[in-house]
Amino acid sequence: MKVVATIFALIVAFGEFSYAQEDNPKYSNDNVWSTLAKVTYESTEDEFGMINLPIFSSEIEAMEGTEITVPGYIIPAGGLDAVFEPNHFVLSSLPLAACFFCGVGGPETVIEVYLDEPIEYTDTPIKIKGKLTLNPHDIYQLMYILEDATLVGEVN
Repeated sequence: MKVVATIFALIVAFGEFSYAQEDNPKYSNDNVWSTLAKVTYESTEDEFGMINLPIFSSEIEAMEGTEITVPGYIIPAGGLDAVFEPNHFVLSSLPLAACFFCGVGGPETVIEVYLDEPIEYTDTPIKIKGKLTLNPHDIYQLMYILEDATLVGEVN
């Protein structure tokens, strides 16, 4: 009987520990990146040739204009050869070596960031908070844009 009571106590304790982790964004599977991944693409043609335009899910459209917090890694807006601009850069859900521009992720794994106050470059993951703007047509910007953004801090 003591064995059963001990196992039951461990299951309850582990369940409480797991619940606490689900509330922590570092451990959460239900973060903003998983929602931003719910996008499809429509092939069309413009004066330059064939392009793929994003078709945002209703979940993503509901986020437009709202303030969101996004964890990620800084990538200079002009790519790897660019000088880091401390108030305009790309935030990637993936580390630099595995980001969209290196061929691993898709365009839904990055967001263009415009900060109110400049920050210093870091290669550690950070959290940025700002207003989400969806960009379905301008091929010279990313499809996700975070405006009026501020640094929340490093991801722990």
